[in-house]
Amino acid sequence: MEVYRFRQGKLPLLVSMPHPGTYVPPAIEARLTEVAKTVPDTDWHMPRLYDFLAELDVSVLEATHSRYVIDLNRAPDNRALYAGASNTELCPLQTFDMEEIYRDGQRPDDAEVGERLETFWRPYHAKLAEELAAIKARHGFALLWDAHSIRSHVPRFFAGRLPDLNLGTGGGSAAAPGLLDLLTAVAREAEPLGYTHAANGRFKGGYITRCHGAPDNRIHAVQLELTQSTYMDEAPPFGFREDLAQGIRPVLAGLIDTMLAWADVELRDAL
Repeated sequence: MEVYRFRQGKLPLLVSMPHPGTYVPPAIEARLTEVAKTVPDTDWHMPRLYDFLAELDVSVLEATHSRYVIDLNRAPDNRALYAGASNTELCPLQTFDMEEIYRDGQRPDDAEVGERLETFWRPYHAKLAEELAAIKARHGFALLWDAHSIRSHVPRFFAGRLPDLNLGTGGGSAAAPGLLDLLTAVAREAEPLGYTHAANGRFKGGYITRCHGAPDNRIHAVQLELTQSTYMDEAPPFGFREDLAQGIRPVLAGLIDTMLAWADVELRDAL
């Protein structure tokens, strides 16, 4: 099975979706616990939620394999993403609820992790870097939107309920501060609709945002971690809720429109 799906657009934005995949190769799946076989930590239904991207004519890179095979948003050397906090590994060993992913004695060793890195991780990141370079060559700059979702309550990572819209630029390293200010303003405008937000909070951007965002090189990256309660049922079987999605989609579209408009003024005019 292909490692990713890619659709090229004409506008200077690439949307990365590293965690919507549910496919686990049979040789790996046979070693998983029963709960892990349901891949509960998937970023469910991202392509469907972001279906408006086709009309915007932006590039989209979507992973096909489950994060349990390998986490595309972790560093290749497996270093912790958030120092001092609970972190999941490059090849996760426990679910977000601290349940074992592998049956006894079936965890991958270092050699297998290395094989998965070469087979699944590197092709995704190579395509991501290739497309950002191509966008920059065409437009003089490139934008990256890294699209994620997560359950609204995951005690392992945070106490209480997570804000709905969690914008991150790697603490300011991955995008110009003016861009994040504008995006935060869009999120703030959604408060009367019942959506909460945070900027560079608990989820300030993972490896993709921090690695590929390079403001000094005119590549600006933003991660959005969206609570799944805004568009789906968070309990199995994790059904999509179009009635909920109709509320959050305009907010997502507004964020992306704002990013493109900012670039048109701040970056294109400076060329």
